Amino acid sequence: MFSQGQLVFALFFVIAFIILMIFSYRKDLKLHRKYYKGSLFILIGFIIFILLLFALKTYLQPE
Repeated sequence: MFSQGQLVFALFFVIAFIILMIFSYRKDLKLHRKYYKGSLFILIGFIIFILLLFALKTYLQPE
């Protein structure tokens, strides 16, 4: 389906992309801590909300 050259390119691209993302995140870590303080609670709230919707759907589904 893919040639070996394409697979090698994809592998190097993915590795380089991950390294650049980690580098960029670490570079901006102070800004993330300053401007996104408390965003973890919002994420937890969304996860709980989705789990509640799933539980209600499962509970109210006719057998």
